[in-house]
Amino acid sequence: MGKQEDIAAARGLVRTLDKAITALTRHYPNGVDVRRLRADAERLDADLDLLCGATAPASPAPASPPPVREVIADSGYARDFWMDAEDEGLGQSDTRRR
Repeated sequence: MGKQEDIAAARGLVRTLDKAITALTRHYPNGVDVRRLRADAERLDADLDLLCGATAPASPAPASPPPVREVIADSGYARDFWMDAEDEGLGQSDTRRR
């Protein structure tokens, strides 16, 4: 058997599997296992397309732009900038110091 015949045989088997899954759907209409079988059959069909070069693989998603970097000045802050800040996690709270 040649390559084209093997491919045709595999596609025929996938179609037969798809028909069998359709028949099972009548008995298990909302079954998760039947949905998984359907997805597996679709994947087999897509894999055959990829193997034979029928369709090009999907191009990867465009890369997201790099994050914008913000430069933080190395200079000191105004004294009132920290007025309402708490020393959370930097030591004992004010109630323990008293």
